[in-house]
Amino acid sequence: MDSREQQGPSRGMLTVLLGAVGAGPLLLYGLSAVSDSIIVDLGISEAQFGLLATACFTCAAIGNATLARVADRHSDMSLMTIVFALAAAALALVAVPAGFGMLLVAAALSGIAQSFPNGVTNRILLERVPVQKRIGWVGIKQSGVQVSQLVVSVVFPLLAAAAGWRGAALAIALVPLVLMVMTWRALRAAPLLAETSAPVAESDPGEPDLAEADDANADPAAPVTPAPATSPRYPGMMWALAAFGLLNGIGVQATNVYMPLFSVRELDFPLVLGGVTAAVAGAIGVAARVGWARQMARGASGPRVLLLLALIAVTGAALFFAAGVTGWAWLLWIAAALHGTSALGVSVVLMSALMRSIPATAMASASGMVTAGMFTGFALGPVAMGLLVSSPGGFSLGWAVVGLVYLLCALLAVVLIRAANRAA
Repeated sequence: MDSREQQGPSRGMLTVLLGAVGAGPLLLYGLSAVSDSIIVDLGISEAQFGLLATACFTCAAIGNATLARVADRHSDMSLMTIVFALAAAALALVAVPAGFGMLLVAAALSGIAQSFPNGVTNRILLERVPVQKRIGWVGIKQSGVQVSQLVVSVVFPLLAAAAGWRGAALAIALVPLVLMVMTWRALRAAPLLAETSAPVAESDPGEPDLAEADDANADPAAPVTPAPATSPRYPGMMWALAAFGLLNGIGVQATNVYMPLFSVRELDFPLVLGGVTAAVAGAIGVAARVGWARQMARGASGPRVLLLLALIAVTGAALFFAAGVTGWAWLLWIAAALHGTSALGVSVVLMSALMRSIPATAMASASGMVTAGMFTGFALGPVAMGLLVSSPGGFSLGWAVVGLVYLLCALLAVVLIRAANRAA
């Protein structure tokens, strides 16, 4: 064993894994932070602004579903390069002085940049990171989305105040390019491990293969047999995780995209402070993802953690509703904190549960299917919220629907827990 294998992957590797997950969302979080200015400057409606997120996440969902198996056959280096190049190109297009159509193209490109990161970064973890570090690193790298939300929600309005929102996008486009160069160095310095085909851990009794749960001849105590990469049939647990991701995704992006606008329009926050609301949620989301990953690493049951997260998210939606009705700003801050703690922490639980039952050879494609579910929800949430906000019911109706979606998440988690109990 050479010295590089003894040392293991560096923190530089962890940085680029986090960056790969967070690069694509930079554009949408940045535009959301200055949504009031964009709506006014381009003369568009709230529902039209929501179409930017829909275009982004629709492309991401399609990309994850259709390109996942393609990703299994390409190198880590090439996929990571594509991720950062597309993210930078999308931000650069925002700087082009054109109309709303150009923003839609940029948003779509940003969505394609989000088609590969979960799969390729999960594969890198399985192939290059020692088993004792993997789940912890999942929590950190999955927090890349919230790091992106935290940083750009504060920086973008400040840059926009000096150079306009187009100039801010051009400046932020440098970030993915720097991360791309760091990736080339980090991957060359991290060797492949000797064993890369086994999953991180055996499936625990709290996370059964739902496709086998009703098989009377199956041994409930036996670990789930992962589907081979060439098989079109995935374990039932994967589809259940994808469904939960879809529902949670609706609520997540309905909130992320419209929370700054809500604070500006309904609570009279200035533009920069409106961006801070998203930054607060993002900061708490970073800590939440790391914390929930540690719980998963200690053997926590995925379905039970998902139920807890769904119930906290319902409470957050209720407080957003109450803030709009009463005009009390402090309720908004608590709601943003609960949103960061719960809904923004779901991704790491989904990916941790997935890594317990899928081998490295199929990780990119299986991760892609679960991520496709999440991004489908991400695409539906903003456009639905935009239509609700533009209706006579306004934000109050929007927050009520978000709360209902999270209740559906809780019901699905209960179904998963009962399936686990039957299989135990």
